[in-house]
Amino acid sequence: MALSVLGVFLGLLLEVSTHGPSSVPRSSWKQDDVNLLEFWEPDVFNYTTLLLSEDRGVLYVGAREVIYQLNMNNVSIKSNQLMWKVPENDMSMCILKGKSKETDCRNYVRVLQVLDEDNLYVCGTHAFQPLCDYLSLQNFSLLNRPEDGRGKCSFDPGQSFTTVMVDGELYSGTAYNFLGSEPIISRSSPSQSLLRTEYSTSWLNEPSFVFADVIREGQNSPDGDDDKIYYFFTEVSVEYEFFGKLLIPRIARVCKGDLGGQRTLQKKWTSFLKAKLVCSMPELNFVFNVVHDVFILKAPHWRDTVIYGVFTSQWGNVGLSAVCAYNMSSVHEVFSKGKYMQKATVEQSHTKWVRFNGITPSPRPGACITNLNRMQSINSSLQLPDKTLQFVRDHPLLEDPVLPIGNGPRLITKDVNYTQIAVERVQALDGNLYDVIFTATDKGFLHKSLVLEGEVHTVEEIQLLKNSEPIKTLVLSTRAARFLYAGSDSGVVQCPTAFCEKYLSCVDCVLARDPYCAWDTHSTSCINIFQDDAQQRKLIQSLKGDAGICPPVAALSLEDYQQVAVKPGGSADLACQVRSNLAQVLWKLNGHVLTEASRFLLLGENGLLIYSVTSEDTGRYECWSVESGAGQNFTRLVAGYVLRLDLPDNTPLLSAQRPQSVSRDPTPASEAPLAVPRPPVDVPSSGWRGVDGPRLIPPLLREQSWALHPHQAFLLFCLALGEWYL
Repeated sequence: MALSVLGVFLGLLLEVSTHGPSSVPRSSWKQDDVNLLEFWEPDVFNYTTLLLSEDRGVLYVGAREVIYQLNMNNVSIKSNQLMWKVPENDMSMCILKGKSKETDCRNYVRVLQVLDEDNLYVCGTHAFQPLCDYLSLQNFSLLNRPEDGRGKCSFDPGQSFTTVMVDGELYSGTAYNFLGSEPIISRSSPSQSLLRTEYSTSWLNEPSFVFADVIREGQNSPDGDDDKIYYFFTEVSVEYEFFGKLLIPRIARVCKGDLGGQRTLQKKWTSFLKAKLVCSMPELNFVFNVVHDVFILKAPHWRDTVIYGVFTSQWGNVGLSAVCAYNMSSVHEVFSKGKYMQKATVEQSHTKWVRFNGITPSPRPGACITNLNRMQSINSSLQLPDKTLQFVRDHPLLEDPVLPIGNGPRLITKDVNYTQIAVERVQALDGNLYDVIFTATDKGFLHKSLVLEGEVHTVEEIQLLKNSEPIKTLVLSTRAARFLYAGSDSGVVQCPTAFCEKYLSCVDCVLARDPYCAWDTHSTSCINIFQDDAQQRKLIQSLKGDAGICPPVAALSLEDYQQVAVKPGGSADLACQVRSNLAQVLWKLNGHVLTEASRFLLLGENGLLIYSVTSEDTGRYECWSVESGAGQNFTRLVAGYVLRLDLPDNTPLLSAQRPQSVSRDPTPASEAPLAVPRPPVDVPSSGWRGVDGPRLIPPLLREQSWALHPHQAFLLFCLALGEWYL
C-alpha cells in the first residue's frame, strides 16, 4: 500500500514537472561576467534588513550590531555607520538562558523604518530582549530613547518576522515571548496602547510571517472606507484534517482606524480576518502551500494593484517553485463578501471547521467603519455591538479562498527554490505594459522573467553571490537609475535591472526579448531604453522576438575566418561562444552539417573538438546559432575557421583514410602496409635506442601513428619492439 501511494506521488511530481508555465533562462551570467557592486566588512554578518530612501539617494542596511548608510548608486561607498552592541550584563542574561554568546546573544538589527524626514525607527533583537530606539539622520546617532521591542521585533534573529510603518504607527507580525510560542499581529503607536491579535490558534497557528503593507483603500473612497494593512504568512491549517501538520498560505487584513472593542476585544483587533491564499495547478491537484515572499505592485487606483508571491511545496524535496499573482479587487471581494467558518464538535471530542450557515450579525463582522456605519451612529470600533465583536472573535477565518489570476501560477521552475521577489511594470517601445518579475534563489542567483501573451519568458539568470547561499532580502529601485539590492548573511550586492550592453548584435538584442533593451541603429549597440537620451534615438525592439526587423549584416568573408594549423594525428579545439541557452548550435564542414554521430568528432556544449586529424578533416568550419522567435527560426554565423595540416617541408604526408566503420575482414590488397624505412645506425639514443634493443617510435611517427589504419599502426608497434620484419 505504501509503495503504491509513493508511486502515485512520484507520478504526480513527474506530471507537475512537465506541465505549467516553466521557462529556461535565455542568458546566464556569472558574477565575473557582469558589473556588480558589493558591500561587506570583516567580522560583520547578516546584512538582511534593507531600507531604500530614493529621495535621499541612500540605502540603509541593518546588520549584526551595526547600521550602515550606503550610496544608492554605488553601495561600495559608505557614508555613515553606527555600532549598536549589547551591554555585557544583557549578554550575560542571554547566556544564562541557554543561548549562544557567539550568535544568539548579539544585537541583530531587524527593523529600519522611516518615521519622519529626520528620524528612523530602529529595532534589534538585543540578546533576546528586543529593543527599539530612534536614529537621527542629522548626525547618524541614536537619540537614546529606548523602548521595549516586544511585539515590534522578534526575539530570535532567525525567526520569521515582518513590519511596516504607516503614518507614524508600526505594524508588526512577530512573536511576543522569549520562546516564540505566542505569535501576534500588532500596532504600536506613540499616542495609543498596543493593539494586537487574540492569543488563540483560531487567529494564528504557528505562523511564519513574510510580508506586510498598506493599501490605501480609503483614499477618495465614495463609501468612506478605511485604509487596510495586509499580512502574508504561512501557518498550520486548522480547517483540514491531515496526518501531520499541513501548512496553508494566508492573507490577513486589519483596518487602519481600528481602536479595539469597548468591552469585548479590548485592545484587540476588531477587524482581523484571514483567508487562504491559493497557488496551485488545479488540473493536477498539486498545491504550492508555503509562501516565502510577497511583492505588491501598486497602481494609481488600489483596485488595479496586483499582488505577487513566491511559493514552494511543504515537501521540500519536490524541487519546484511557483510565482502566483492576485488582483487586489479579488482580495477585496473575499474579505467584504466571503463566507465565515466556525468550529464544530464532532463525536463529542473532535473539532472540525465547517462553513457558518447561520445569520451573520450586523454590521458585518471584521469590516471597517464606513459611511453606512456612521449613519447608524457607529463612528469607531469602540461603538460596535458586542454581538458583532463576539462573532469576529470566534470566526476569524473565511471559507472563500483568494484565487490567483488565470487560476494558476504565472511561472513554475524546477530544481530552483525562490526566496524573494520584486516586480516592476515596464512600458516597452510597443506602448504596452509588461510586469517584469525578479526572483532570488537560495543559491545566490537572480532570475528575470515576464509573461508574454500567456507564455513565460525568462530573460536571464545572474549569479549575485560568490558563495552558494540564500538571498534573504530583495529591494527594487525604480527611479532613473534602476537597480536591485540583494541582502544576504555575507553582504549586500547592487545589480542593474538589465544588461543590455552584453548583447553584441541586433539579432541577439531582439531575441533577448527584454523590455528594458533595444538596438540603437546609430551606435550599433544594444542600449537601455530608460537612459536619458534613448527617446531621441532610432531603436529596434520586438518582445515577440522578431529578429527579422534587424538591418542586414554583411556576411563574413573567408579572410575573416580564423586559421588553425594542426599536426597530423593531433587534435583541434574550435571554440564557439553562444550566449543563448535557447539556441541550438549547428556546425558545418565545407557546407555540410556535422552531427554527434560523425566519427571521431566530439561536440562540446558550444565548441567542437576534432581529434586524430587527417587530411579529410581539413576545410572550412562554421558554427551557426539557430534560435526561434516570432514563430520562425533565425540563424547567424557565430564563428568561422579554416583547418589545415601543419606539415614539415621535407616530411612526406602519411595518407590515411579514416574508416567509416570497424571491419573484422582481412585487409584488402589495395591497402598495402605502410613501408617503414630502416633507421640509420647512428641515430641518437634520444630517438632510437639501438639496432638490437627495444626501439621507441620517433616523435613524428608517434604523432602520425594515431591517424593510421590499424594494420599500419601494428607495423610501427612491432618496429618499436625491435621486430624489423613480420
